Amino acid sequence: MYSLNQRFDNRDIPEDEFMTSGNLACAGCGASLSMRLALKGLGKPTVLVVPACCWTIIPGTWSFSTIDVPFFHCAFETTGATISGVKAAYKKRGMDNVCVVGWAGDGGTFDIGIQALSGAAERNDDVIYVCYDNEAYMNTGIQRSSATPKGSWTTTTPMKKPKQEQKKDFDEIMIAHRIPYLATATAAYPQDMIAKFKKARKIKGTKFIHLLAACPTGWRMPENLSIEAMRLAVLSNIFPLYEVHDAEIYTQTVIPDEIIPVDKYIHLQGRFRHLTEEDIKEYQEMVDRRFERLEERFEKGRA
Repeated sequence: MYSLNQRFDNRDIPEDEFMTSGNLACAGCGASLSMRLALKGLGKPTVLVVPACCWTIIPGTWSFSTIDVPFFHCAFETTGATISGVKAAYKKRGMDNVCVVGWAGDGGTFDIGIQALSGAAERNDDVIYVCYDNEAYMNTGIQRSSATPKGSWTTTTPMKKPKQEQKKDFDEIMIAHRIPYLATATAAYPQDMIAKFKKARKIKGTKFIHLLAACPTGWRMPENLSIEAMRLAVLSNIFPLYEVHDAEIYTQTVIPDEIIPVDKYIHLQGRFRHLTEEDIKEYQEMVDRRFERLEERFEKGRA
């Protein structure tokens, strides 16, 4: 439907599978699609550390798992500290080649887990932290998080009083830690996502990857529209795809041939059904302002 100026083809997608069928994800779950692609990019040896979130449930009930790498569960607020400890333990055993990955939702990252993640980033521990962002606390009943967009319905921001605050710009918070690598990605552009995980594995220090992961249940849309919703988020600049090296060099990795208005993304989802034309106009202006700031940095990176 929309063409993109990108240089990828299906040969960039590894055939190896580290996530089997039989998981407990909802139909159309962007978080499960993201995990499959991420593991293709990471390969082995890799260890996953996951706090309380949808991904606590998705792999299946003990003693079964749909994930073919070691999978540690940790407390909600401790992902950053746990991956630091696990990495230190492997290093002590002479196994520094093991890639240790924290995999948390937006609630466990933007809110509850920010202090442990900040500590890991300040120390520049050699780990990858992934936030799969479905923009609410989906696993516990679709409650508002600081990643929830302004104007969105959740069970704690009902239609009569939707969320009034803008989404926290967490990527800029992480860049302020001067980490060596940050990237945004989404399963709607699998080659781009896989390439970023491959790159992150090779870089020493703290890497942060922010994934937009559609949740049909929480976003109030049919499960077959997940990929379309994530694609529209990119094409409208709501969720631009880029990477940042050494907190200075910004590169946009997927450049839409034509920017579409945000209403195409908004009208796809029931969580925005109550928004007026004036609300959507304000949303568009907010998106445009943020992208203008990013675009200045993309231009600086190309100079």
